[in-house]
Amino acid sequence: MLSLTRTRMPRALGALVRPHAYDRSLRLSHRSLATVSDSPVSPAQSGSKDKPLSKDSFLPGQSIHGYTVLENRHVKELELDAIRLRHEKTGAEHLHISRDDSNNVFGVGFSTPPENSAGVPHILEHTTLCGSKSYPVRDPFFKMLNRSMATFMNAFTGKSIVEWISRDYTLYPFSTTNPVDYSNLRDVYLDSVFFPHLREMDFKQEGWRLEHENPNGIVYNEMKGQMADAGYLFYSKMQQYMFPGTTYANNSGGDPSDITDLTHKELVDFHKTHYHPSNAKFYTYGNFPLENSLEAINAKLQGFEPITPPQAEKTVAPFKSPRAVGLTCPVDPMSSPEKQAKISVSFLTNNVQDTFEGFGLRVLSDLLIDGHASPMYKALIESNLGSEYSATTGYDGSTKITSMAFGIQGMKQEDVGKVEATIMGVLQKVKEDGIDPKRVEAIIHQMELGQKHKTPFFGMGLMQGLASGWFNGCNPADLLELNKNIDRLKTEIAEGPFFQNLISKYLLENPNKLVFTMAPSPDYGAELAADETARLMGKTSVLSDKDRERIFEQGQALLKNQEKTEDVSCLPTLKVEDISKKTKTYSLEHSAVGSVPVQWRPTSTNGITYFRGISVIPGLTPELKQYLPLFADSLTSLGTRDRAMDAIDDEIRLYTGGIRAAPFLSTNHSSIDSVEEGLSFSSYCLDRNQDRMYGLLGSLIQETNFDNLDKLRTLIQG
Repeated sequence: MLSLTRTRMPRALGALVRPHAYDRSLRLSHRSLATVSDSPVSPAQSGSKDKPLSKDSFLPGQSIHGYTVLENRHVKELELDAIRLRHEKTGAEHLHISRDDSNNVFGVGFSTPPENSAGVPHILEHTTLCGSKSYPVRDPFFKMLNRSMATFMNAFTGKSIVEWISRDYTLYPFSTTNPVDYSNLRDVYLDSVFFPHLREMDFKQEGWRLEHENPNGIVYNEMKGQMADAGYLFYSKMQQYMFPGTTYANNSGGDPSDITDLTHKELVDFHKTHYHPSNAKFYTYGNFPLENSLEAINAKLQGFEPITPPQAEKTVAPFKSPRAVGLTCPVDPMSSPEKQAKISVSFLTNNVQDTFEGFGLRVLSDLLIDGHASPMYKALIESNLGSEYSATTGYDGSTKITSMAFGIQGMKQEDVGKVEATIMGVLQKVKEDGIDPKRVEAIIHQMELGQKHKTPFFGMGLMQGLASGWFNGCNPADLLELNKNIDRLKTEIAEGPFFQNLISKYLLENPNKLVFTMAPSPDYGAELAADETARLMGKTSVLSDKDRERIFEQGQALLKNQEKTEDVSCLPTLKVEDISKKTKTYSLEHSAVGSVPVQWRPTSTNGITYFRGISVIPGLTPELKQYLPLFADSLTSLGTRDRAMDAIDDEIRLYTGGIRAAPFLSTNHSSIDSVEEGLSFSSYCLDRNQDRMYGLLGSLIQETNFDNLDKLRTLIQG
């Protein structure tokens, strides 16, 4: 085991680096890590002069800066304290995760279930970021790029600091390790969401407008692209038929055919009722003082009076019997014309507020579909019925009434009945035969290992994982207690056929079932274009000359506004004195295993060993380079000469956090003018499983069964 000083080299590491055909140059790194972030720093160390209250000072019933503490719960397995509060004046909810992590997170979110598919939550998210009361500049988030040290930005939307739009909520998060930066960004965020300009010009730019008698606009064009994506189209249309009569049947991103019905007034009205503190949830995470955030948020909310937030229908009426729906989709010119159909067999399952039932269904989903050893993978993918799972496959806990689906794409249209029968047959067989206890043990091992495996963005990931349940009535602190669910799961399994009962209740004897299919149509694009033309004619045919002149003038004004140079001095910025002159450093030790250099990073350990190996392959021809991704996939998919991949996959899950092989491309460590390319291998495991991890890596790399042509064909077709 690795600790503060380097200890023994695992004996399997020596075997792993035996010379092999493509090992021209191999570098290894081996380390153990202790914390979520690489450099947890206390507020005092990072420049703050505040003396934070102890987390134990936040007692239920206590009033602090306009908030009442509701709960303070220690979650041992995640090494954190969850503090829930409610704003006394407006009713806004606040969840603070106190943890020794310097990468602090702030998020503000709103319940935004759409009433139709005009895309108002999406367009509002865009227009909210077009300037606000205190920061009257276009896209203040983007302009904060060179004024901030934010560690989380530009992940999903192309804006500098991310907004998440789900089907029934919108979330604005950021993260940073600097307390002054945290305060600056928090103020920009709060001002942007609660006091945006929401000008009609911004609505036309971000939402939609007529331009040269054609619809235009950022969201309009974005969603035209989204709806042209076969996977997104399949997912969104399936939701429409799976949740009829509820908000989930609407497209929160917006359907282009409906976006052009949205007006600026409707956007402003939606903001008034939905972007209100009474409808808000705040999230803070890390080691910065909670009371600072409470004080700042309370000051921003003083001008608001409490309201009753609008409620949307989220519970679908029970099906009287299973349903079947078939639609068409565009033809994919890059795929085989005979195998472009898609299918999903979906079931409504539990209420998301039943956290243990949801936990059990999520584990069941993993057992059924995840990995080479899973029964659905063998029956649907390995059998070549389809090329890969459909976009809806798995357990979906993002809605109030959750769902589970199984399906494939890249299949023949005439195989629809066969695929449905295969899916139901797999479920029946698993119910009769049960599940291998070793696979259940592997799933639990992955969960327990995940508790120790903390990344620098643990706080952001935690927020994302909690959001759907929190916005649908769950106590977020309950969702954090993984060990409680694991312990109960073990008890339930010991007492009876737990997973078989779930299969019977939710999958085999459930009338709330939808068989949803899509088949390619060569006329799909033409029909879509004709529909858009008809909608456009309906809008332009009633325009007077004065209307056309006004539209032209609005377009000119918009162009002039876009080209205008703005004064951004109103935005806050970090100064040199706000940035610590000290940074966390780590000692590295270097040695070799045979002729292969090894880099060691020994630290205080949380019981996990991390491994990464880089095999540089010089002189690859352009013809061979195109096969490198397939080659990397083959190493972890084809099995070995002595063992099938499904058996190896069970061991990987039982003893490691996964094994990955991927193409590698980087500038040389000593020269930016030189590029290295090849393969990288990575894994992590509990310290006690080091030898098993290295043994599995070695066998996969050195004993790959390239004669497994059936599996190789499946990889190529996928």
